[in-house]
Amino acid sequence: MTTDPVLDLRAVDRVHGDGATAVHALSDVSLTLRAGELIAVMGPSGSGKSTLLHLAGGLDVPTSGAVLVEGTDLATLSRAELAAVRRRSLGYVFQDLNLIPALTAAENVALPRELDGVRVRAARAEALEALAEVGVGDLADRFPDEMSGGQQQRVAIARALIGPRRLVLADEPTGALDSQTGEDVLRVLRARCDAGASGLLVTHEARHAAWADRVVFLRDGALVDDTGAAPPPEVLLTADGFG
Repeated sequence: MTTDPVLDLRAVDRVHGDGATAVHALSDVSLTLRAGELIAVMGPSGSGKSTLLHLAGGLDVPTSGAVLVEGTDLATLSRAELAAVRRRSLGYVFQDLNLIPALTAAENVALPRELDGVRVRAARAEALEALAEVGVGDLADRFPDEMSGGQQQRVAIARALIGPRRLVLADEPTGALDSQTGEDVLRVLRARCDAGASGLLVTHEARHAAWADRVVFLRDGALVDDTGAAPPPEVLLTADGFG
């Protein structure tokens, strides 16, 4: 049985600048992500991977084409409506984490729910559950500078998972983690997708891409390959330009 896409990119272009100096960050990219599916995005540096995530998360707008989240074209939304989509429908794990230094782990994770009108006590309960899910429930009352980089990364992932969100966008979420912690984080993301959410994962690591249902490759802003299923790591490592 097919399901409606959680994320649908339709012939998306993103061009920076004009004329001879124009840079085509993405060119005619179409990609559909359905409930329960985890897609890994791979490609060389500068291939458009982060641009793709920014468009999917409503942090940027396409030059042409459309980006739909749960059937809604993000370009049709006001700033307030777009902010509501980010709070309720999608979570974003940034490369630089973007944790607020003055807030504890639980307060950082609860913030999107509080901004959406959830009472403080209820939002904290959800935050504690999300922190426990990623294995740092005992750090709820610590501030970011009291945690290791790996612990901060898990807090950022908990913030992306909290609430009813069905779409998780992760930009190199294991980049600051040791091998074992990175695998643990991917296991959490995989479990959330198996429970009905959807994930779009940008990674350079073949072993992390192997957690995905599908792997897509970008080069020079274009989608050059969609495996249809995640190949084993040795295949990923030998793909031209990606080893």
